[in-house]
Amino acid sequence: MSLKDKIDTFRNSDKFWISLTRDILTVGLAVLIFVSFSQIAFGMWTPMVAVESGSMEPHMNVGDIIFIENIDRTKVIPNQPDNGDYLSFEKSGDVILYRPYGKTDTTPIIHRAMYYVEKGEPMWTDGPPAPNNGYITKGDNILTNTHFDQQGDISYHIPVKKEWIIGVARYKIPYVGYLRLLLPRF
Repeated sequence: MSLKDKIDTFRNSDKFWISLTRDILTVGLAVLIFVSFSQIAFGMWTPMVAVESGSMEPHMNVGDIIFIENIDRTKVIPNQPDNGDYLSFEKSGDVILYRPYGKTDTTPIIHRAMYYVEKGEPMWTDGPPAPNNGYITKGDNILTNTHFDQQGDISYHIPVKKEWIIGVARYKIPYVGYLRLLLPRF
């Protein structure tokens, strides 16, 4: 049997094991193409996160998939009056994905960068001085996020350091992330 005949048999066979192998290879190729595209487009092998809470409603909802651009490929534009017409998810200022306190064993937070403070500057009006340079962040939900992350438990009195930022949110696909939220974490 020639190589061409073997390839034709592999492509057209109805035998269970050959068909299963063909399907596995097809799925593997599709995954390889997707992760290669992700690395090229976003600078990350896995550029997606599923929104787990309502803290960013109405701009991001539980179950939305958010595509993240690697922080090494972009810069954070905070929510400041001099940003002109720049909007990210319908509001001024980039939405960032960051590790609270830089911890890698906790769920990252996806909130809006409100402004940048230098070490020693007040973190908000009449607030304590910033112990380090970093971003003051806040969720968009006006009912659940009445104060900055740095005023509450998420990042108490610690601005988000640049090295804690994983990336900047760029796109979303509504509701597709529910599947991810149903699966256990690995």
